Amino acid sequence: MAGLLRRVAVMAAPIGLASIIASPAHAASSEINTADTAWMIVATALVLMMTIPGLALFYSGMVRKKNVLATMAQSLAAVTLISILWVAFGYSLCFVGDGPWIGTLDRWFLAGMTMDSVNPAAKTIPESLFMLYQMTFAIITVALVAGSVADRMRFSAYLLFSVAWFIFVYIPLAHWVWGGGFLASMGVLDFAGGLVVHLSAGTAGLVAAKVMGRRHGYGSENLSPFDLSLAVMGTGLLWVGWFGFNGGSAGAANSRAVLAIIATHLAACAGALTWGAIEWSTRRKPSVLGMISGAVAGLGTITPASGFVAPWHGIVIGIIAGAVCYWACTWLKHRFNYDDSLDVFGVHGIGGLTGTLLAGVFATSAIGGTAGLIEGHPQQVLIQLYGVAVTFVWSAGVSFILLKLVGLFVPLRVSREHELEGLDISQHGEALQ
Repeated sequence: MAGLLRRVAVMAAPIGLASIIASPAHAASSEINTADTAWMIVATALVLMMTIPGLALFYSGMVRKKNVLATMAQSLAAVTLISILWVAFGYSLCFVGDGPWIGTLDRWFLAGMTMDSVNPAAKTIPESLFMLYQMTFAIITVALVAGSVADRMRFSAYLLFSVAWFIFVYIPLAHWVWGGGFLASMGVLDFAGGLVVHLSAGTAGLVAAKVMGRRHGYGSENLSPFDLSLAVMGTGLLWVGWFGFNGGSAGAANSRAVLAIIATHLAACAGALTWGAIEWSTRRKPSVLGMISGAVAGLGTITPASGFVAPWHGIVIGIIAGAVCYWACTWLKHRFNYDDSLDVFGVHGIGGLTGTLLAGVFATSAIGGTAGLIEGHPQQVLIQLYGVAVTFVWSAGVSFILLKLVGLFVPLRVSREHELEGLDISQHGEALQ
């Protein structure tokens, strides 16, 4: 049996399995901390939960009944596709090597990764765990984009676009901001994904919505959600999962993680209350859809700042998020007449942009080591603005090109007949009873 295991290890050497097997369990580096490792395992599970079932329920509850399964399928597809691509080359290109533009392929298929190796970005947990944690971020970012084109995008086109967008948009941005790239070198602050996740996905969603055009019946028919109870449950799962999303970005079980979680929770609360209050004052009734939208707006907006600000800043940022994202999902959307089905740009894009700028305002040196505008460092706001501009231009430009290229191979949207019939039947041959 021992000889067989050695032969399997040698055969698997090109994809890193040999080095993992060859490293005995008792040889863990003294750098690896068991408490940090335990917390990051939990945080990884929480972030994966944000996509399935969190985002799947949140999105599917806001589409029409005939598109519920198709919407869930997009979230599921993102998990399966991106997980494999991340192990194959995504992790390596993002987090291995410190070039200004892109990483290396030294860890392709986890080659050279051992049981006790660590990544310089997280020295107290196993590198394999850091890789897995960052995988969950890539997954949910790709899945978020689908909300903008819900009810009309062909499943095959979604798969092709997801793969291409992951390679040419997400990987470079993640390296530029978190992997030692040029934005990190400039001092851009993005604790957990205001730029890499929310602004990039929201911008791509806006471009996709414009390229594909509006849904049939948009503006003249009732496109109201099928079952908001699903969306509320999805919001709850996202909310709890965000504790791992932001708290886990501290990379350790420490006070900074706790402060990030508190700021995250308070921002969600403030965002929900603000959005609901605005609706109450303008429409006489606070809607459930509005309150959950405000909560997610608060969560997305606090994300880039969560590890750099004090808990009370989370309340202020949440209030701003509720107001600004409400404006984006109502006035801005109607002014430019685009059909962002589930308001990915209005909530995540505008929220990520706003939170990234506010990180430059409220950053507290005692918490994150960087001072913001309030502490006498106004230059940080300009640095943040540069990061926003780079992210928006890159995601918008590359997304537009990729959509046009994908359209050369398969139609981007389903036919009018299939859209009216519903994507559950036309794309998957199934339907809710």
